[in-house]
Amino acid sequence: MIEALPPWRALLRGARQREGRSPQARWLQLATLGSDGAPRVRTLVFRGWGGPSQLDLLTDRRSEKSAELAHEPRVELCWLLPKAKSQFRLRGHRLALGAETDQRARDQHWQQLQPGARSLWGWPQPGAPFDPLGPFPEALSDEVPQPESFELVRIQVEQVELLELKGHPHQRRRWRLEQDWREERLNP
Repeated sequence: MIEALPPWRALLRGARQREGRSPQARWLQLATLGSDGAPRVRTLVFRGWGGPSQLDLLTDRRSEKSAELAHEPRVELCWLLPKAKSQFRLRGHRLALGAETDQRARDQHWQQLQPGARSLWGWPQPGAPFDPLGPFPEALSDEVPQPESFELVRIQVEQVELLELKGHPHQRRRWRLEQDWREERLNP
């Protein structure tokens, strides 16, 4: 049986389309809990959908974010789309994928990346002291094997809030997986 798309997906697609070709339409902020218990926020690039309510992000396994997600898989994402005057807040958790599913998805994402985008996984460990002589390739060609540090982060979305910053008053809505994505209106 094919799972239907949640109703918020069409709204997100429409908001992203209003951004046009702006790279900002693919950027979202990921909030995690740091190893010291403090909140951490980073900007990542949306890489696609792993399922109707599962989104894919990529990271470097050597980064702090990877260890933090292993310890505490709950996350919140904020996707601000200024031309659409829309802010989507997606709450969920990192999915633990089976080895075969994870490898297949990582292979697919690696092949879809441009050589310049792949280069980040050829750089030294993120967050380590800077070495001006360290390798910082500008590109990794198709012939370069996928690095061990190339990691897929698939998020199972459990709740979405949409704040539309237009009209008076602004509109705020929420959908929850546990309620079969039924829409709730909220005060802005």
